[in-house]
Amino acid sequence: MTTTIEDRYAAEKAQTEHDHHVPTAGAMTNHILANLHISIVKFHQVRWSVKGPLALSVRQLLTTYITTYRNQFDALGELLLDEGEIVSTTTKEYHDYNMLQEGGDKKYYAATDQLNELIHDADTHNLFIDRAIKLAEKESRPALATFLVTLRGTNNHIIRELQAVLGNLARTGLDDEDEDDDD
Repeated sequence: MTTTIEDRYAAEKAQTEHDHHVPTAGAMTNHILANLHISIVKFHQVRWSVKGPLALSVRQLLTTYITTYRNQFDALGELLLDEGEIVSTTTKEYHDYNMLQEGGDKKYYAATDQLNELIHDADTHNLFIDRAIKLAEKESRPALATFLVTLRGTNNHIIRELQAVLGNLARTGLDDEDEDDDD
């Protein structure tokens, strides 16, 4: 039986909707792809707008991070295809699955505020990565789990480097809310 393009796309959308409500490792990984995509845009925004004494070092770091995230974005998309998963391919999907906050006004923030935003973005990434790792392990997808563990390490490194630019330890301001809950 021949199916139309519309039928195939409708089936893809139905499967994607189902996978996001279950959730599956593939669906969670599409959130990660969307977050990577938006992070690349946000890295550019900061790189192009940061001012002050931190500007040169921040621009150099962000140039590296943009390349790293682009490579990971491409590799993760390929890995999802290898795993037989549906991969987000439209700007709308990235917008819908993204869990980071954008804003044109953020380019006017002080350099420290821009960096804090990027640090918190990477920490938000890690929430989705950790969930996807657990799902990949549960679904017996070792290649996906391994890739995601490496991505988690990359984000931890980005957090540490950006925190260092601000004179902070890696987890400064990220775990404080959790520690307050223990009192």
